[in-house]
Amino acid sequence: MVAMTTVSVCVPLSLDPTAAITAAAARAGTTVEVRYEPSLVPPQRFPADHAGDPGWRRSADTTARWNRLLAGTDISLGVPGDAPAGLLALVSTAPTVAWVQGTAAGAGEQARRAGLAAEIAARLVVTSAAGVHATPLAEFAVFGLLAFAKDLDRLLRQQRAAQWPGRWPMRQLRGSRVLLLGLGGVGREVARLCAAFGAEVTGVRRNPGGPAVPGVDRTIGLADLDAALPGSDAIIVTLPGTPETVGLLNADRLARLPSHAILVNVGRGTVVDTGALVAALDAGRLRGAVLDVTEPEPLPAASPLWQRDDVLISPHTAALGTDEDDRLVELFADNLYRWLTGQPLRNVVDLAVGY
Repeated sequence: MVAMTTVSVCVPLSLDPTAAITAAAARAGTTVEVRYEPSLVPPQRFPADHAGDPGWRRSADTTARWNRLLAGTDISLGVPGDAPAGLLALVSTAPTVAWVQGTAAGAGEQARRAGLAAEIAARLVVTSAAGVHATPLAEFAVFGLLAFAKDLDRLLRQQRAAQWPGRWPMRQLRGSRVLLLGLGGVGREVARLCAAFGAEVTGVRRNPGGPAVPGVDRTIGLADLDAALPGSDAIIVTLPGTPETVGLLNADRLARLPSHAILVNVGRGTVVDTGALVAALDAGRLRGAVLDVTEPEPLPAASPLWQRDDVLISPHTAALGTDEDDRLVELFADNLYRWLTGQPLRNVVDLAVGY
């Protein structure tokens, strides 16, 4: 007799996913055991908080129950604690765990930082939540472009000073040249929105010969990045944090951008050299920077980025939406159906490269 597949919900959610999971299994012509025990995971502090309250603790009884839940897991919805240590604890405790559905687009980064043993990495499938955050992050990226194209910083200064100066021309997104680093779920949505504004989009990805992306006028590889920078009015980062992307936008590359260029980062803070960014802004070599992510995080109070009018900072919150958990469960249910019917999963992470 074949044992029933056990699906464990290992992160806090704002909704009970049991019905969606069992319905996906039924569509696949089978059943699964769903282990969803909200009392065993920390409560959410805000929508889509998959780490939960850091001050929450399990009792001896709930710790024993939690360990039993992990040990019997074949498929995990979420990385416990939304952290590399939680993933390591899961695979160390659950001998049969075969697939982990992450709740973040950066699930590959979590897997890399977990330091999984080679034999575990070889048998484990990790899927990310890429695409779940595409809409809010793409909207934030376009907001960033508009903020500096329309001189929001200048307008706010003049408003606070009750000034009505002479008129001046503002830049337009229509006809602007946007350099988009990364063409994953977020990058594709950014491209669509930028194209709707009439911008000319150049996409940068590891394999420039891949399928065409709607809204992208041309695609280049990293080898051509330096040549593309001087002709760009804006650069938008949607890249994950990997050893290959750390410091990608360094002092030399930032210096290649025109002085009116806008930098938007909705990927990972490690992609941009923070010191080089501050120096470029100080020298007037950039129009402004819009950062949903920074390096380090949280950004220290002493960082010179905080007090600048030409920098907009979001505390890594632009991706969140009140319906994120609904979209996450929908993605997981679709992937579960694919898993049970032998179809390719969405957002499979290449553990060798981290995304």
